Amino acid sequence: MKDFQITPLADFELTARVLSRADYRFDPESPLSPTDLALGWGRMSDSAVLDKLKISQSSRWYTYRWGNDGPPIPPDEIIRSSSNMHMIPADTTVAATLLRVRPGDLVHLRGELIQARRDDGRVWRSSLSRTDTGDGACEVVWVKSLDVL
Repeated sequence: MKDFQITPLADFELTARVLSRADYRFDPESPLSPTDLALGWGRMSDSAVLDKLKISQSSRWYTYRWGNDGPPIPPDEIIRSSSNMHMIPADTTVAATLLRVRPGDLVHLRGELIQARRDDGRVWRSSLSRTDTGDGACEVVWVKSLDVL
């Protein structure tokens, strides 16, 4: 697909709140994944928790910060209950739905975590762990269905 060879790694399904979104048009992965969604579930979908965090996305990264009162929930729970996900629409219906998704929306998605190998040898591999952080911790999601709830 679009100069990438897709290899499925695991089935994936999630209901989560959209914490932030970032759209990309010019980076090497944008032909495959035009949008990243920072998603939260569990207490990371609770407005009382989110109101105490500053959430942002940039350059395919999702970051959060808290104020002087400290984190509203334990930092390891933030890590386990939220993630930046590189969204790869499997078809035009999913792509159209993805265009309408906004921060604050509750979404349900189903698909696969994948590895994408570009023709030039570059590899983009999904994390398969909920406890990792930093480079390589994002999920790369082949989205087969996406519903805004």
